[in-house]
Amino acid sequence: MQKDIFYRIISFLLGASWAIVLLGALIVFKTFLVLGLGLSIVITIFYIFISLFLILTLDAFSVNKQRLSEAQKQTTLLEKIYSKHTK
Repeated sequence: MQKDIFYRIISFLLGASWAIVLLGALIVFKTFLVLGLGLSIVITIFYIFISLFLILTLDAFSVNKQRLSEAQKQTTLLEKIYSKHTK
């Protein structure tokens, strides 16, 4: 089964987002390390939290697309059943 372009884009964006989270956390930690270890860790955790929320949003797009396709399949099936019983 071939995936449509939506799933390919979402998969690419999810992979890129994970890479941005990992590399970004390292960069944020090293950047703020001059201000102190505690502050650097807190800011890095805040960055990771915001980034994971954005990844969760991308995943929600994928789940909603799957829910829509399943609803369309069910609608088609119900229309067939309805047309069969109303004749």
